[in-house]
Amino acid sequence: MVSACGSPKAQESSSTAGTATVAATTSPLAKLKIQLKWVPQAQFAGYYVAKEKGFYKDEGIDATIIPGGPDVIMEQQVSNGAADIGITGIDSLLVNIDNGLPLESIAQISQTSSNLLISKKSSGIDSFAKMKGKKIGSWMGSQQFQILAFLEKEGLNPKQDISIVKQGFTMDQFFNNQLDVASATTYNEYHVVLESGIKPEDLNVFRVEDGGLAMLEDAIFAKRDWVKNHRDLAVKVVRATLKGWKYAMDHQDEAVDIVMNNVQKGSTTREHQVTMLKEFLKLVKPDGFPADKIGTIPEDKFKTTADIALKYGLIKKPTDLTTAYDKTIVEDAMKSQ
Repeated sequence: MVSACGSPKAQESSSTAGTATVAATTSPLAKLKIQLKWVPQAQFAGYYVAKEKGFYKDEGIDATIIPGGPDVIMEQQVSNGAADIGITGIDSLLVNIDNGLPLESIAQISQTSSNLLISKKSSGIDSFAKMKGKKIGSWMGSQQFQILAFLEKEGLNPKQDISIVKQGFTMDQFFNNQLDVASATTYNEYHVVLESGIKPEDLNVFRVEDGGLAMLEDAIFAKRDWVKNHRDLAVKVVRATLKGWKYAMDHQDEAVDIVMNNVQKGSTTREHQVTMLKEFLKLVKPDGFPADKIGTIPEDKFKTTADIALKYGLIKKPTDLTTAYDKTIVEDAMKSQ
């Protein structure tokens, strides 16, 4: 009996040894902080899904997602170590690189521009020519330069022909006729206007992407030395994030549920987030864009963004494209998906 079962003491010793072996071979999760460019919403569904579904954990990452807001400068958060990676528009990233911050893009989430100009049909502004002498709203910071380039290409002199008005983060100025033409994104403000009761057929819509001067928007970035010293981790976080976006694409209702669990109570509606996710996914994977290329960095559009930034004085010197992005991180992430 003793020989067959072993003594309690012997069993305890054996069990303890086994536990010690497991503890010794199990690596702790790498803590990693992700700084968003705005408050929680479906624009960031891929990150929240990757966390909720365990995709970061599967890569050995304990991810913390930090909300952004109007007073948060993502590039500074990453530069000073408050976050390891961040989400930002390439125009904003280039400004901060130009100001001396050693940052680089490592994946491009939105492949096309979301920016629109909209006018009410009742205004009669159904062409760029009819915008002359009108008040055109634009968000400031760096976001107005894409609009300026768009208008200039369409034959308007932004300094003489129009009046650029600082647009707030609501569409109230447009509703109250304080703006003749307003800026909007395909996934947010345009639908805020529709949700107010204005019908699509009551609007004129001018798409920046159609003008060929779109500046790249949501990208994943990090400090260059962090990427160099944590390259494997950079690849893993990009791989998990792309998996999150692809899951969100295939399970949109579930993805919205996950987003709604993270938004500030009362700040939005599920219906709005459903629409936002649907429209934002069109930027992640535009019509005809291969699913296996999601997250890749389009070098031609990156250069266009840099050229516009330089032309309008957003940056003081030409961007060194050899250091502004590292396309090998996302490429390596895709190899092992």
